[in-house]
Amino acid sequence: MPLLIIRDHEIRELLPMKACIGIMDQAMRALSAGTVDVPERIIAPLADGRSYFILMPGLMPLSEGDGHPGPYGAKLVGLHPDNPAGGRPAVQGFVSLFDGRTGEPVALLGGASITAIRTAAASALATRELARPDARSHGIFGAGVLAATHLEAIACVRDIEQVVLWARDPAKARQFAERYRDPDGPEIRVTTDQATAAACDVVSLVTNSPTPVLRGDWLREGAHLNLVGAHEPEHREADSEAVAKSRIYVDSRSAALAEAGDLLIPMQEGRIGPDAIVGEIGELLLERVPGRRDDRQVTLYKSLGTFAQDLFAAVSVYDQARARGLGAEIEF
Repeated sequence: MPLLIIRDHEIRELLPMKACIGIMDQAMRALSAGTVDVPERIIAPLADGRSYFILMPGLMPLSEGDGHPGPYGAKLVGLHPDNPAGGRPAVQGFVSLFDGRTGEPVALLGGASITAIRTAAASALATRELARPDARSHGIFGAGVLAATHLEAIACVRDIEQVVLWARDPAKARQFAERYRDPDGPEIRVTTDQATAAACDVVSLVTNSPTPVLRGDWLREGAHLNLVGAHEPEHREADSEAVAKSRIYVDSRSAALAEAGDLLIPMQEGRIGPDAIVGEIGELLLERVPGRRDDRQVTLYKSLGTFAQDLFAAVSVYDQARARGLGAEIEF
């Protein structure tokens, strides 16, 4: 079988945000139900002390009907946090797919677009389930690729009227606002005051800061937080007060307890315990854990990313590309 190469611009065409939110719903349910197999990822630090090579494998559930193994694959990623300064995405890599029955490699998909879209779609899924129904404002910390996809994604699940944007580089924030300002979309307001961006109904943190850029005393009652940017045990975007006052949900409990500095540091300080994690988003969707208690409760979704999200998205993109004749075929 020829190997199909699916490039980033084709992925963006085949994976619209609203559709991806639905795919993430399926992926997170499957992860929490145990029907998709996602072994622990391998993270290899590079010599610069800031960059990483990451390998994430996973296997889809058995195919419905014939009972054959579903597709499986892996995501190979180079994470280079200094890349955005040079105009390149911090995440570089690709997703590979294999036929579950024969083991033949069937596709390679560009990793940048899948990562950016599925990450924001997963945050939007959590926001759909946890944010107040009347949420109208969205604070975004960061002005990179994930800020752009979160701008789009959160507007898919709530009627956002105003976006308040903060970034450590004010010039980048202004450029972002100019690029993504839409007469038919929400107003984008740039601020140099973090507390102003934090005082929104939904707050998404998508920075590469290793230290907190958000304080808990800036949050309004009933806010929902998406903590997305920090992926190491020593790094966090929100302070311990923000975490301690929140009702906490994660994409993967095991990954959060191993890698989420946003949660691990408050645990080390004694501000919260492991039982502060109410559950995984998939468990919430499966009604195994309760959601928001009232309109005053602050809710928090800690995103680390799981290959289940990439795998479900990649299979959808591959199936559509085959059906529509997109991508480039090569023979080994």
